[in-house]
Amino acid sequence: MLALLPLIGALAPAMAIRAGRNASALAAGSVTLAALVILGSLAPAVLAGEVVQVRIDWIPLLGLNLTLFLDALGLMFAGMILGIGLLIIVYARFYLAKADPMGRFFVYLLLFQGAMTGIVLSDNVLLLLIFWELTSLSSFLLIGFWRHLPEGRQGARMALAVTGAGGLSLIGGLLILGNIAGSYDLTVILQNREAIQASPLYLPALLLILGGCFTKSAQFPFHFWLPHAMAAPTPVSAYLHSATMVKAGIFMLARLWPVLSGTDEWFYLVATTGLVTMVFAAVVALFKDDLKGLLAYSTISHLGFLTMLFGFGTPMAAVVGVFHILNHATFKAALFMNAGIVDHEAGTRDIKRLGGLATLMPIAATLAVVAGLSMAGIPPLNGFISKEMMLEEASHTVWWSQPWLVPVLATLGATFSVAYSFRYIVHVYFGTKRTDYPKTPHDPGVGLWGPPAVLVGLGVAIGLFPALVAGQLVEAVSRAVVGGETPYYSLSLWHGVTPALFMSLAAIGIGAVILGAHRPIAAAWRRLSLPDAKTLFDRGLAAATRAAVAFTDRTQNGSLERYIAMFIGTAVVVGFAGFSGFAFVAGDRPTTPASPMAIVAWGALITATLLVLLHHRARYLSLIYIGIVGLVISLGFVHLSAPDLALTQISVEVVTILLMLLALNLLPKTSPRESGLPRRLRDGALAVLSGLGVGGAAWAVMTRPLDSISAYFWENSYPGGGGTNVVNVILVDFRGFDTFGEIIVLGIAALAIFALLETVGTGASGRRILAWAPDTPRSPEHHPMMLVVATRLLLPLAVMVGLYIFLRGHNQPGGGFIAGLVISIAILMQYMASGYQFAAQRLRADHHTLIGLGVLIAAATGLGSLLFGAPFMTTAFDYFSLPVIGSFELATAMLFDIGVALTVIGAVILALAQLSQVAQSAEKQEPLPADAAMDIDPSRATPRPASTEADQ
Repeated sequence: MLALLPLIGALAPAMAIRAGRNASALAAGSVTLAALVILGSLAPAVLAGEVVQVRIDWIPLLGLNLTLFLDALGLMFAGMILGIGLLIIVYARFYLAKADPMGRFFVYLLLFQGAMTGIVLSDNVLLLLIFWELTSLSSFLLIGFWRHLPEGRQGARMALAVTGAGGLSLIGGLLILGNIAGSYDLTVILQNREAIQASPLYLPALLLILGGCFTKSAQFPFHFWLPHAMAAPTPVSAYLHSATMVKAGIFMLARLWPVLSGTDEWFYLVATTGLVTMVFAAVVALFKDDLKGLLAYSTISHLGFLTMLFGFGTPMAAVVGVFHILNHATFKAALFMNAGIVDHEAGTRDIKRLGGLATLMPIAATLAVVAGLSMAGIPPLNGFISKEMMLEEASHTVWWSQPWLVPVLATLGATFSVAYSFRYIVHVYFGTKRTDYPKTPHDPGVGLWGPPAVLVGLGVAIGLFPALVAGQLVEAVSRAVVGGETPYYSLSLWHGVTPALFMSLAAIGIGAVILGAHRPIAAAWRRLSLPDAKTLFDRGLAAATRAAVAFTDRTQNGSLERYIAMFIGTAVVVGFAGFSGFAFVAGDRPTTPASPMAIVAWGALITATLLVLLHHRARYLSLIYIGIVGLVISLGFVHLSAPDLALTQISVEVVTILLMLLALNLLPKTSPRESGLPRRLRDGALAVLSGLGVGGAAWAVMTRPLDSISAYFWENSYPGGGGTNVVNVILVDFRGFDTFGEIIVLGIAALAIFALLETVGTGASGRRILAWAPDTPRSPEHHPMMLVVATRLLLPLAVMVGLYIFLRGHNQPGGGFIAGLVISIAILMQYMASGYQFAAQRLRADHHTLIGLGVLIAAATGLGSLLFGAPFMTTAFDYFSLPVIGSFELATAMLFDIGVALTVIGAVILALAQLSQVAQSAEKQEPLPADAAMDIDPSRATPRPASTEADQ
């Protein structure tokens, strides 16, 4: 419930917006608060060491299970996601303008919140990956919320491209881990450290996983998307880029720390990337004039800080990483919201246009000073404690036999962190007041400064009383990360006179000096003309697009012949390559002697196939030969004792041939010569090779012993499904879900035909239809009287046959699909004999309704079994007795078969109706009176134009 509540609750603000903006914000806040309350109720047990687990098996053989677990690491992240999310909802209510669609904003926010919560609670890695990609999609919607801004759209696309690609990398890595561990459950994977690190797939898995983590957490060189995501509204930046989205990569590093850390590969890849990112981003942040740009690069730097700590691979560094995750969330979310306050009240985020705001906005200034000092690592705030602990760990870390390198670079990163933090405070809130602010600055209402004040207060409390406020949580989370007991450590402001203390004092002092010399240093920085990552990304994307377009133009030029040749050619190459890789051993299964009739039928099949090849340009003649092929296959099914398949084949053949005849009526009767001799030789070679390949594969399978599951169906058809027709029971019970999917596809295909032909009468195609003229002689007898009378007499008989086939289908050959085809043929014959208008005026059922009703009935039948605790599509049956009628069986499979039949009838008639309407337009027929017996009324004085075969 905790994982699903934000996702389900995302509907609440969308519906509540009709009652006003306050109602929408209240609905979103209530959902988040409810989830937070549930989490709080579980917190005491989790902090005591208990792991709360929920498991729902779905497809155990594939490892697809809904498994969730809440340990201390998940508790801390879920608390940040929900707690800061609640503050962001309050902040956003007062930040967003009246023109902003607040209901949509909160829907996106809750979707993202639910996805993030799902990540930190997932036990099954496949489920985790779904939530991971859902965060990319929902963050795309949030970053591009102001869709009228080009930079917002571009930032959203860039974030989606980078983090989405990283997600694909993560998928590969986690699947490899699951394969090594023999399970896709994280709780199992985390118990297989030795097997994973000893596997030759360890390094590929590590590289793929780090690809996902580094892109999500904006590590160099994948950092560039984060600054451009600042085009999002400030509530989005404060939420995504302080405690949620960018922390997802850090969460994965912490979650997989027990099985991946401790190797040289881990240390040099993770720690080095984090250290480079920390220093690089801190330097860049100092020279950013946009408040959110400065905070974006400071976020990247602190994410590097955390990545470096987990990359060290020591339990103590992991403890420090856990503590700084918490501290960073407090001061960074507060600073982002503070930047939004400045923009909201002063009208700009440009530092060059700000200054002297402390006296004009004292509340905002106080919050900014405290949060900024915490970000700089100034005592007695929480940022100082975790920064000094980080420097202590760095002082003991040796990189490539160089004991000085990591401490010096870590101190350098901390120095620039002090400098940009001081710049945020001094250049925005102190100095001379200006007279050219875009707006008159003043403190906002409590709705804007209240949420950051809560976070600032928490940061101060952690700084003054770290062990009391955060000690239990940090200890529990650290044990979850390291997978055991943690080393001794002390959460306190004073750790004695240590190297870290001097490194910290040096960082503060030098940082203050850098701030004092900021103007000349910034001028020198601008003269460097360093390459812009966004420009490089845009150029790379443009080059990739050009290459893709060129490749597409060469391979997908609209030629179906080329597509089929490429597909079959690839299949032939792959098939023969696989065959040649193994020694062929002929099968020893005895063959069945062919009867004379089977040989004759085989000869007819081959002859008809060759005739199709020889006369394929004559379209009507080709259809006749194709019909012969279908008929012979139907007879083959009869010979092999498969009456259900025979009935289905012959019914489908009749319907297909009739519809194709109607479609071909308006087309040229012969096909143009498609290609020259060389291409025909190529196509012939491909056809022969593919035919030999498929035939050889079929022969190899049929001449070998086969362990079939058919025995199971024979044994369980009657006791389990209540029917003696095994084929029908398989379709409506054992494999009912497949059948359900197939009728949905059939309905979609019919709707696609409708959509394609509905617009044929417009534009260029419409002009061609109006200009169409018959290219073959027409019979003077448009609707032969004998055919009209015969089809009308046969209609009720055909419908009765269809009903009979339907009712007997569970125990004898038949069923809903065949019955639907038989009834469709009967209706189709009415269209052919009496014309489209006559049949359409008398067929009251709407084709679309039939398709929708059929699918809904089939779905309702399947869902009904769930109400009784049975699997989806399970059949229930029993026997009843009535006077005169006697004993009979009723099964829920009959309802499912009704849905199948209705869908089939609706699909066939919809396709027929659309083809007939096109034919009417081409024939330029006038509307027919409702009481006319047929399209051609002999009593009319003026004969109408000859109708087409499409109306016959």
